[in-house]
Amino acid sequence: MIKRGDNPYFVKELEPGYVVTGDFQHFKGYTLFLCKQHKTELFCLDKDDKLKFLEEMSMVTEAVYKALGANKMNCELPGNRDSHLHWHLFPRYNGDLAGYACGQKVGPVWWYPIEKMNSPEAGPSGDALDKMKKA
Repeated sequence: MIKRGDNPYFVKELEPGYVVTGDFQHFKGYTLFLCKQHKTELFCLDKDDKLKFLEEMSMVTEAVYKALGANKMNCELPGNRDSHLHWHLFPRYNGDLAGYACGQKVGPVWWYPIEKMNSPEAGPSGDALDKMKKA
């Protein structure tokens, strides 16, 4: 979809990967950094590609953090459902899990109910999506 130009979530192409806004935005600014090479594990990349991928993931994380005023960033590379290298970059904000994290106010994003995190209401509108991509 990115190469055809019809991915509405596409933000930027970098050397080792693509930056895309997440389909769901319960955690405002949720971003993915997708590796251009189809590999299943980070250690499958050769050293130079791995270092470049990690460096640019860090740069994208910093950009999202600064652009959206996050208090913290969570970076995850699970690949359990989609076994292609891609980072999940979650901006975190004070109190973003209040009432959902087993009585805690802080914790991993996965403590939030997945059906709420991925609900249609969490999808960004056209204007909000454009604004976030520009930021």
